[in-house]
Amino acid sequence: MSVSHAQLKAFHAVALHHNFTRAAEYLCLTQPAVSDQVRKLEERFGILLFQRNKRTVGLTDLGERLFGITRRLFACEAEAVELLQDSRALDTGSLVLAVDAPVHVLPQIARFCQRYPGIQVKVETGNSDQSLARLFRYQADLALLACEVTDGRLFCLPIRSDPLVAFVSAQHPWATRGALRLADLDDTPLVLREPGSVTRQVLEEEMQRAGLRVRTAIEVQGREAAREAVVAGIGVGVVSAAEFGADARLCALPIEDCHRRLSETLVCLDEQRSRRVVATFLLMVQENAED
Repeated sequence: MSVSHAQLKAFHAVALHHNFTRAAEYLCLTQPAVSDQVRKLEERFGILLFQRNKRTVGLTDLGERLFGITRRLFACEAEAVELLQDSRALDTGSLVLAVDAPVHVLPQIARFCQRYPGIQVKVETGNSDQSLARLFRYQADLALLACEVTDGRLFCLPIRSDPLVAFVSAQHPWATRGALRLADLDDTPLVLREPGSVTRQVLEEEMQRAGLRVRTAIEVQGREAAREAVVAGIGVGVVSAAEFGADARLCALPIEDCHRRLSETLVCLDEQRSRRVVATFLLMVQENAED
């Protein structure tokens, strides 16, 4: 019994976006057309692929298994198209990067966009767990992670390593200090990133190793929110030195006895490493590192 490519494509889009309307926008179809394709696929085999209610669309166990197959199917399809276009310059296509901090790859992205203006580049931000999840869901071509990676399914390119620094508002009593020690942070109100943040994980591990207490003043989503919370005087923040940037409202303070460093690693699925757009960006990053 054959399966319609259009039906599989509609199923894959809904599974990818968890929503029929967004799937229709992604496929440039109407929502009823996508719903009809999925319904026909379910009716053809007498199965249920989605659990539907008014607010969410979730995959059944069978749907999850089929989604694993369609991820590979459409990744191979994209690779086949790129192979057929390989003799052409990179004048069309897209590149999606899921990154924990754009600052680490913005120079390379700028060079890539300048050299290949026909490639549409999209940058999606999140913590390392979220970025890696996007990569494994085939929602991103490359991911930038604030950690060392040992997963055999991934090709990894380490790009930098930086120490942690604390930061406080310019009005904070510590703003005139040259540096801190971990003991200074003991039971001090801290502005912490969300669970899954490698910065938070490293800080908590270092504090625990030193027998010190971590006191959460507020938990925020993302670096910008952490920065604004510190400016407002809610607590002390911690970030990679490379990501602190320039902000007259804030003062960075090295943590003298914190020896752990945050590594930034650019990764892609090993099976996707030979795709021309991915390979070209990786080569550009390697060239920049050598320079």
